[in-house]
Amino acid sequence: MKIGIDSYCYHRLFGEVYPGQVKPEKELSFEDFLFKTKELEIEGVSLESCFIPRFNNDYLQGIRDFLDTENMDRVYAWGHPDGLEGGKNQQAFEEMIQHIEYADKIGAKVMRVVGSSLQFRFEDHTRQLDSLSKMFSEAAKVAAQYDIKLAVENHIDFNSDEILQLVTNVNLPNFGVNFDTGNFLRVMDDPIQAMEKLAPYVFATHIKDLMPVKGVPVNEWYFFSCVPTGSGLINNLKLAQLLKHHNYNGFLAVEIDYLHPEYINQEEQVVKRSLEVLWNIAQHLEYA
Repeated sequence: MKIGIDSYCYHRLFGEVYPGQVKPEKELSFEDFLFKTKELEIEGVSLESCFIPRFNNDYLQGIRDFLDTENMDRVYAWGHPDGLEGGKNQQAFEEMIQHIEYADKIGAKVMRVVGSSLQFRFEDHTRQLDSLSKMFSEAAKVAAQYDIKLAVENHIDFNSDEILQLVTNVNLPNFGVNFDTGNFLRVMDDPIQAMEKLAPYVFATHIKDLMPVKGVPVNEWYFFSCVPTGSGLINNLKLAQLLKHHNYNGFLAVEIDYLHPEYINQEEQVVKRSLEVLWNIAQHLEYA
């Protein structure tokens, strides 16, 4: 199984600094990030569109050429932070449709999409799922023209039963799941049980590991904050085994959002340690 990262690991260095975080002395450019992926010797990268500086043909072709030269698998990730806002934002829908073309231009065969977010978590889910099912059905038909699969992510909004309902409602072969291991835990849904339901539909992953933070209210989304893979509560080996059982052919992508206080401002170290653990998991799966 291939191992990679999502560019959101470096959100603070790209300039998206959460409250309580320290602004970096020097921001990371998108080009710097691409060369960093080369240094990490990974096999896949998920590129968050919010950090891509421009979308003209020449720039997107340059990204594709770099990834092709490095023989790197890729996912185009659209929708941070609020995606379709629970199905209420028509302008965001039109933007998502446009970004399908951008995904194609960088050679991505999977595009992560976001239907809702933490901000809309406590709004009526029945209405959201109904609206999103219609939007994603239309979008998946457009994506099929480019031979692209759409992978919806639980963005701290829906549990696994609701994500499965969304996939079932759309009922198209190129619409599935970007499985975020940490975000299921954050909505109090067991990641292993979630994967047992969703593994047949997984097209992409975000591999997080989380630990509670003492002193943070339990209802804060970052009560469970990111630690290096293998250091937290999530059994990512078991999750990878379930994916292998269902013939998953994507890559395991490390993702970091809010770092646990023990690792504050240590994105580089956390990414490297997480990759080491995932490479060990991949080796274990190869010889299991």
